[in-house]
Amino acid sequence: MTGKPGRTARGGAQTSAGDLLDLVRSGRAVTRGALQQMTGLSRATVGQRLDRLFRAGWVREGAGGPVDSPLGGRPAITLEFDGSHAVVLAADLDTRHARAALLTLTGEILAERSGALVVEDGPETVLDGLGRWFAELLTETGYAPEAVCGIGLGVPGPVDSETGRVVQPPMMSGWDGYDIRGRLSRAFTEHASTGTGAGTGTGTGTSTSLAPAPVPVLVDNDANLMAYGEQRTGYQDCRAFVLVKVSTGIGAGVVVDGAIYRGVDGGAGDLGHIRVGAEALCRCGSYGCLAAVASGGAVARRLTEAGVPAASGSDVRELLAAGHPEAAALAREAGRRVGDVLATVVTLLNPGVLMIAGDLAGTPFLTGVRELLYQRALPRSTAHLDVLTTKLGERAALIGAGALVVEHLYAPERVEERLSALGV
Repeated sequence: MTGKPGRTARGGAQTSAGDLLDLVRSGRAVTRGALQQMTGLSRATVGQRLDRLFRAGWVREGAGGPVDSPLGGRPAITLEFDGSHAVVLAADLDTRHARAALLTLTGEILAERSGALVVEDGPETVLDGLGRWFAELLTETGYAPEAVCGIGLGVPGPVDSETGRVVQPPMMSGWDGYDIRGRLSRAFTEHASTGTGAGTGTGTGTSTSLAPAPVPVLVDNDANLMAYGEQRTGYQDCRAFVLVKVSTGIGAGVVVDGAIYRGVDGGAGDLGHIRVGAEALCRCGSYGCLAAVASGGAVARRLTEAGVPAASGSDVRELLAAGHPEAAALAREAGRRVGDVLATVVTLLNPGVLMIAGDLAGTPFLTGVRELLYQRALPRSTAHLDVLTTKLGERAALIGAGALVVEHLYAPERVEERLSALGV
């Protein structure tokens, strides 16, 4: 996933410092000798390019590894990515609620917070709120704003990954085409610079690692980031991974060969607007969408009509946790409807893991999914399929967002740009 095919082949004279970092980070080459073997570069050239990475604070020497030569000698000094030189901020925005976190470059959450943020209040208000939360996280942990190398944000709508703008989002009125990247970067800078979250600089690493302003921001669909976080954390060997988030709406994230599959303009995985023949009106304005009959919002409406007050998918989740029988029955029915659609998804993609996440991700819904999925899909498509619920829970998108930022910033071609900007 990091790097481009062919750039680190033996004899590749143009192999850069970024390519060497990619080899070290991936574990494919963790000694100077191994880097020479993998790249075909001379010892002196490898040393020069590693020196740039050392001066940036991105690589450090670890413990001695196995002896490189069969004739014996000193153990080779290992090289490792130094994840302490910077931190990442991440946020996961739902329709009425959000979570934010400060993470290390290796994905450890150092601090987090959550609270009410309503997307219908508009991007100006919501993104300003996230900027304030980010600054407060820095204050809590003692990091200086300059230690932040990037920000990742998950949103409940389709995103054009090239521009970071949402495209005709059914549940994000007022956000279509809005410059999320620019506004969130400014909001963070404004709140951090006014002292809302200025830290002491503790743990920021070397001064050469400090990121220039404005802080780069990456935006992606929340289900994509959840899938990416789950796949990278627990299922790295799974070549085709699908996560379905069932909350206010229904969306899927797909990871193929370690990379998020987004389609041509970010619209891949929008399962909630597949027509299933029902008469219910969807928030998108069409009738018969899957989300209109099987999402957390749809179950909440049916419960309310039956005399059980529920305003949203989160209310349904609480009722399910309390063992409410009618909520469980409706969740299982919703699972069957989703499972019917997923039979086609599984037949098309042949994934190794199908993960259910979101407000309805529990036993009743999962039971319903399995009932219809195994009934409708060909046995060949499900023979090696694991159908299960989320492992990371509400942190999945945060971890996925952090990982996406790191993979973006430390990709070989971007490493060269950043090293040059740092003057090393």
